[in-house]
Amino acid sequence: MIYVVFVEPETPGNIGFLARTMKNFGLRDMVLINPCQLENDSYYKAMHAREIVSNRQEYSSLEEFIKINKIDFAVGTTGTAGGSYNIPRIAVTPENLAQNLNERGNIALIFGREGDGLTNQELELCDVVVSIPTHDVYPILNITHAAAIIFYELFKTEKDYPVEEIDEASVEEKQDLIRDMNEVLDHLDYPDHKKKNASTVFRRVMGRAFISGREAHTLKGVFRRIKERI
Repeated sequence: MIYVVFVEPETPGNIGFLARTMKNFGLRDMVLINPCQLENDSYYKAMHAREIVSNRQEYSSLEEFIKINKIDFAVGTTGTAGGSYNIPRIAVTPENLAQNLNERGNIALIFGREGDGLTNQELELCDVVVSIPTHDVYPILNITHAAAIIFYELFKTEKDYPVEEIDEASVEEKQDLIRDMNEVLDHLDYPDHKKKNASTVFRRVMGRAFISGREAHTLKGVFRRIKERI
C-alpha cells in the first residue's frame, strides 16, 4: 500500500490538487498531518477525486502516523538536497527511487509544507529522501508538481504504454527506406563525401527512430514520388 502524506498543508486548494494528481496515477490513500481547515476549495480543486479528500486520514504528527500504520518504507521529499555532509538531505532522484523501490509493504510518500518543506527531524524519520533536479533560477516546485513527477516515475514502472496495437516498422521496412534515400542521393548532384554523410545521417536517424509500419509505408510513397519527379 502506498500512502501519500502531506505534512501541515497550509492551503485548502493544494489538498484538492494533490488528490486530483493522486487519482491521475491510481493512488487513493491520502494522509494529512496537522492540516489547515479544509474548505469547499479542497473539494472543488479535487474535481473527480473528491472521494480521496473525503476518505483522508488525519494525524497530529508524522511520528504518530508512521507508528500507527506500521510503515515499512518512508520516502521523504525535499527541494533543497544536501551534500555528503548534510546526511538528512542526501537525496536520490525520482527515477532512482522508482528503479529501486520494488515491493516494500506499507510505503509512505511524504511531502512537506508549501513554504518550508520537511524539517531535518522529519527527514530523519525517512528511509530515503527524494529531490527533483530543477533550474537554479527557481528551484522550488509546487507540491503538486513535485508529486506528479514522483508519481509518474513510480507509475511508469508498472504500467505498459498503450503502444501494443501499433505495428512497428520492421527492420526490412527501415532498410527499404534507407535504400530509397540512397537512390535519391544517387540522382542528386552531390559530391561523394556529402552523399556519404547524408546517407550515414539518415541511416542513424532510422536506427534511433520508433516508427510504425504505417509511417514507413507513407515515407515509402514519398520517396517513390521523389524518384519519379527526379
